[in-house]
Amino acid sequence: MYETYEDQRPVRDFWEQPDLNEGVPRGDIVVEAPGSPGGWQGSGPPVATDDRPPAEATSGNRLLTVLLFFAGLATSLALWLFETEAGAIGDTPSLLMAVGRLTGLAGGYVLFIQLLMMSRVSFLEEWVGARDLLRWHRWLGTSLVVLVAAHIVFIVYGYALTAETGVVDQGWTMITTFPDMLSATVATGLLVFISLISIRAARSKLPYELWHLLHLTAYLVLLLGYGHQVAMGANLSGKFADLFWPGLGALVIAAVVWGRLIEPVWLNVRHRFEVAEVVAEGTNTFSIYIDGRNLDKLPAQAGQFMRWRFLTRNGWWQSHPFSLSAAPNSQWVRLTVTAVGGHTAQLAEMERGTPVWAEGPFGTFTAQRRTRRRALLIAGGSGIAPIRALLEDMPPDTIVIYRASRPDELVFREELEDLAERRDAWVRYIVGSRNDPGPRRLFTADGLLGLVPDVNRRDVYLCGPPGLVSAAVQTLRELEVPDSQMHLDPFEF
Repeated sequence: MYETYEDQRPVRDFWEQPDLNEGVPRGDIVVEAPGSPGGWQGSGPPVATDDRPPAEATSGNRLLTVLLFFAGLATSLALWLFETEAGAIGDTPSLLMAVGRLTGLAGGYVLFIQLLMMSRVSFLEEWVGARDLLRWHRWLGTSLVVLVAAHIVFIVYGYALTAETGVVDQGWTMITTFPDMLSATVATGLLVFISLISIRAARSKLPYELWHLLHLTAYLVLLLGYGHQVAMGANLSGKFADLFWPGLGALVIAAVVWGRLIEPVWLNVRHRFEVAEVVAEGTNTFSIYIDGRNLDKLPAQAGQFMRWRFLTRNGWWQSHPFSLSAAPNSQWVRLTVTAVGGHTAQLAEMERGTPVWAEGPFGTFTAQRRTRRRALLIAGGSGIAPIRALLEDMPPDTIVIYRASRPDELVFREELEDLAERRDAWVRYIVGSRNDPGPRRLFTADGLLGLVPDVNRRDVYLCGPPGLVSAAVQTLRELEVPDSQMHLDPFEF
């Protein structure tokens, strides 16, 4: 049987100091108590009074990345300006076609950037951060659809006015007679399809693996649309364009090959992962211990996730993102799974020695992203996995709030309380249905302040169901916790 964690770092600098918190429970189920200070019974942790300056921030270099993006966008649009003679726009058709060309250039550039963000190349995520990449990916996806639609409308309408024909007739003529227009039409259809299945309501109804496979057809959009861009793109050639577009394409292709092929192959050849043991943790929850070679060189941190593909007879074709539920060590890697479907339920039956293919690690949900001296970790449901791992790397006076519906759903309780004792931290469980007084009070300003009076002086790490995370973020903003101190764990896009 594998030990649950390995951490030999001392908690205090001076062991001879007395424990001022002796007798105060490190882990406790707290309930609403309106008459008590703070409004909770059993809240326990003393308020830290030191006001030391924050640690050095290591958040993503968002500003520089945004400036680089807009500089590239401006360059792609400037290619039209360099190739357009003064006075070339003298009537409505020429104006419409000019707007169509500009939206086409912008759409082509955004498509390249989207594929660069999907490449999974590790340096990009480390530089920007997973949360920002996810938000930008969604925003750029919507922008891409709008730009492509505008490009089609303005170009077709401009040609129709020039030829003095109907818009529908002109559009059909262009599809059937212009070079590579049929493939461009298919690419547009795929782009719209990808956008539709990425809407949250539609995505929630699709099996994850099917959605992920369909989402990868974005690469076909580039392949099918590139011929049209070369054949019809009046501003894709010239002194500057001959350098800009091939250079951008080479960068994206190199990133995709590196992130999707070279890095995963190297990771798995070096570590040779396989299942060591599957251990039940609670209701529908189990941990998978994974053996491998040179695990001390695995470039993973507590709080990160990896994509795991277990090479069983019926499941080898599926891969899913699972967070590490313990800080990496030289003996094993552990991930903890809550069975929510057929594939995850089958993982509990895996035999020892099952080969594993992994990709990653991904995410910046790590202790290295802290900006303050103290931290608050909030978990709900399966979100306890990365939170439990993070506790190993957090500073003294960290507070963990663990939300569950029933006591038997509390996973890692013994580990959490043992770690809290060793790390000088505190664990508070909020148990009950969403309509019970305690859970209702938790994500109110008074309720959260009653548990964590200095919340706006802490980094806050959130992981759990979308409803829990949204409620917590809203409450934290009411309490004037800056966004820079809030760390979310979006698995991937």
